[in-house]
Amino acid sequence: QVQLQESGGGLVEPGGSLRLSCVVSRRPSTFDVLGWYRQAAGAERELVARIRDGYKIDYADSVKGRFTISSDNAQRTVYLQMNSLKTEDTAVYYCRAQKQVSIEAQVDFWGQGTQVTVFS
Repeated sequence: QVQLQESGGGLVEPGGSLRLSCVVSRRPSTFDVLGWYRQAAGAERELVARIRDGYKIDYADSVKGRFTISSDNAQRTVYLQMNSLKTEDTAVYYCRAQKQVSIEAQVDFWGQGTQVTVFS
C-alpha cells in the first residue's frame, strides 16, 4: 500500500509564501503522475499542479507564475512552492500519485491533506 503524507500548510498573509511537502512511501519515479490538488470549502477538488512522466509539468491557470511543483527522488518527496499567495488560495491541499498498471487500469493514491489559509 502506498502512503502519502502532506505537511507545510498553515496560516499566511496575502503575498506570503509556503512550501508544501508530500512524502511518498515509494520513490516518486515509480509513478506516472504526481500532483497537488486543492479543495476550498463548498467547492470541488481541483488540480493545482502535476508532474507527468517525470518531467512534463502542468499548472492551473490560477497559479501559473506563482506556484512551482518539484520532486526529489532521493527524499521521496514532492514539493509545492507557493509564492504571492492570495486569499482565494485558501483550501485543503492534497497530494496525489497515479500509476498506469495496464492499458485500462490505473491505481490512484491520495494523502490526507494539509490546510492552507491565506487571511488578511
